[in-house]
Amino acid sequence: MRCVTLAKHRRMYRPRMPVLTPTSVAEAAHLLAEHADAMLLAGGTDAMVEINEGHRRPGAIVVAVNRIGDLRSWRHDPTARTVTIGAAVTYTELMAEPIASLIPALAEASRTVGSPQIRNAGTLGGNLGTCSPAGDGLPVLSALDATVTLVSTTGERSVSVHEFMVGVKRTSLEPGEFITEITLPIVDGWQGYAKVGVRNAMVIAVASTCVVLDRATRTVRVALGSVGPTVLRCPEAEEYLAAALDWTSLSTDSDVLDRFGHLVSEASRPITDHRSTAEYRRHAVGVMGRRLAARAGVGS
Repeated sequence: MRCVTLAKHRRMYRPRMPVLTPTSVAEAAHLLAEHADAMLLAGGTDAMVEINEGHRRPGAIVVAVNRIGDLRSWRHDPTARTVTIGAAVTYTELMAEPIASLIPALAEASRTVGSPQIRNAGTLGGNLGTCSPAGDGLPVLSALDATVTLVSTTGERSVSVHEFMVGVKRTSLEPGEFITEITLPIVDGWQGYAKVGVRNAMVIAVASTCVVLDRATRTVRVALGSVGPTVLRCPEAEEYLAAALDWTSLSTDSDVLDRFGHLVSEASRPITDHRSTAEYRRHAVGVMGRRLAARAGVGS
């Protein structure tokens, strides 16, 4: 009875917040400049959890950007070999063709996000803006060296995703800025994503890994989630596998995958918390890195 009473009390006395719904990027920028304490809302799937658990207090005003057409769209530039995705494009849209074929690892990551209801509401820009180390889309953006476009009333700027993510739920956004789009290259080669959690579905990642093999540049990219204060890259593992591969056949010595997995594990900086031990996380990213490379055909 006491829990029910407290829940009713919180609902009764929760302050009402005006919700503003701009329909253009310029209007949204103006509102954020005018209301410095406004909370920007896209899908709201992260924000509502934090508010309900008391970890976040919303500002006096909510600026909801999911009615801005430019943020709900995406475009493919075959000449530049890039895909640019609006910040309010949902996971469900990222799972569908043709994005699923253009950026397969992003589609794989999107399929692991929550339930269908969450995937219908949650957005790539919101995932990036929250900047949780466990964000499912973030290792893919890191491994693909994505570029993030930010807008405010003072103009537009583009930053590397590596410069954008600076810590646990911390970004390089300036006051009044918001994410409008994310640009990713189309890679000539295999890419994949995997994660582990405390159960098989609808779960926050205990650890996650994205591996990309770029035949054009003969480079390997590996990014890890949930094993550091932000998404981590694995430069030693990347350089080792790239040098060990025959890039025509992807063949290599039998012990290369084991060494690659070990280097991936060594690049992690996990902690022990209520979801997992640091030791398990470190082991898991190495196993996923090795398995993803095998799925790419390495060593076969």
